[in-house]
Amino acid sequence: MNKKKFIYLISPNKIYKKFFKDLQKVLETGKISFFQLRLKKYSFKNKILIGKKIKNICKKNKVKFLINDDPILTLRLGADGCHLGQKDMNIKEARKIIGKQIIGITCHNSINFAKKAIKAKVSYLAFGAFYSSKTKKTNHVANIKILKKIKKITKTPIVAIGGINSENYKNLLLNNANFLAISGYVWSNKKYKPLEAIERLK
Repeated sequence: MNKKKFIYLISPNKIYKKFFKDLQKVLETGKISFFQLRLKKYSFKNKILIGKKIKNICKKNKVKFLINDDPILTLRLGADGCHLGQKDMNIKEARKIIGKQIIGITCHNSINFAKKAIKAKVSYLAFGAFYSSKTKKTNHVANIKILKKIKKITKTPIVAIGGINSENYKNLLLNNANFLAISGYVWSNKKYKPLEAIERLK
């Protein structure tokens, strides 16, 4: 079994009752490098409460804890970094707030976005969607070619995102993706519980 920590796990949209227990089990597998808290419909106060619990679970399991879209929340929680979309705060501004912490950025399917991000010295580049996803509306479609192009111009780690599951994940790992961002496959899987879903990604 490959012990490489290639999974970049994103939170479900809604924190359900057993979530913290499930998260603990999933992180204990040792396959997860990053966990991103992405909650669009929660108040800042609630995100702080939820984030504190998640931070402890991540720390215990040596998983980097990242926050979606919000450098200020990142700072407040003392998280390891944040992930920015193209419409979020720019990288320079975010750097002013969180200093040397991890900053990753969504590049969709654009080499241009990636080049700008590389110049700004981001920690990783996220491309997608590679497959259609139920978690987020797919406005941008990326393919394997972009992974090959990016690898030629940078050593910055690459995160692939979008509809990734146990059927299609190997293809991305074989084609230069360093990490696979996964959410729906783990949290909204009708067939498998979160732990079983993760265990299928060898």
